[in-house]
Amino acid sequence: MNGLYDGFNRKVDYLRISITDRCNLRCFYCMPESGVVPKPHKEILSYEEIELFVRAAAEAGISKVRITGGEPLVRRDAAKLIEMISKVPGLTDISLTTNGILLPEYGDDLKKAGLRRVNISIDSLDPEVYRRITRHGDVKRALSGLRKAIELGFEPVKINTVLMRGVNDDPRAFIRLIYDYPIHIRFIELMPISRWDPNLFISVDEFKTKLATFGPLELVAGPQGAGPASYVIFKGALGTIGFISPMSNHFCSSCNRLRLTPDGKLRACLFSDVEFDIKPKLRDNIHGEEIITLVRNVLKNKPEKHDARKGETLERLMCQIGG
Repeated sequence: MNGLYDGFNRKVDYLRISITDRCNLRCFYCMPESGVVPKPHKEILSYEEIELFVRAAAEAGISKVRITGGEPLVRRDAAKLIEMISKVPGLTDISLTTNGILLPEYGDDLKKAGLRRVNISIDSLDPEVYRRITRHGDVKRALSGLRKAIELGFEPVKINTVLMRGVNDDPRAFIRLIYDYPIHIRFIELMPISRWDPNLFISVDEFKTKLATFGPLELVAGPQGAGPASYVIFKGALGTIGFISPMSNHFCSSCNRLRLTPDGKLRACLFSDVEFDIKPKLRDNIHGEEIITLVRNVLKNKPEKHDARKGETLERLMCQIGG
């Protein structure tokens, strides 16, 4: 059987690569206010090591790659990595998740390097709420990044919004935004990874009920991407609204993901602390076939489904795994 499959016969063709655990924001559900203790430079995978892994993974069946963080654009020359992996045979999609703040500065370079689409994390359009969630961020800068992404022709442009009850669960500003821009806003259930407060959790189904009070919702096919979101539109809107429900209605049965952390740990499941240190092998003149064998062995340990409902947080913070 061609391609990569786990022990439950799920095809795995999507690799998420976190290139840094640092960030220029401090979202309270993702990392401590003081940030994380920076890892020594030697502990972080080089771009050449990442490219080596991606080439082997693509040969084995990975066709989609997403670059994440932390905030990936705080790492120097992120566009260089995009350019390197854009030349890897077999890849059909390279995307980036960012908070958008540095897109006005680096967007042109990223586009020239081969990046075609972006997801921008914006948890509120209210300046004060955004500042409270991010601990010091300015939503105007994030929206400047959004406009830059649209100006450069990234397609599709998506916004990721982590839902929190009583914090950012009023959808009106986001609804207005999809009438102004051809973007796709995805509301994501809060997950027990870095900080878990069950009082903040709101399910996608409950949030849909709120949305429906503003007009009829029509189910539509989603834009390009490898994610599990379902989408709806409001009549006359330029963009769509999507929903991702990892907690209330998990999509483990169709999970197609593999994750690589900045320090070279390979994880088959976001919600599992089981990980495999591949950095020593990448630095030991490993050949492509050996990498492929390693990946297949990791996938044998991919669980059938996560057990995050028990409410325990993981050993790593979200910023250390990759968003």
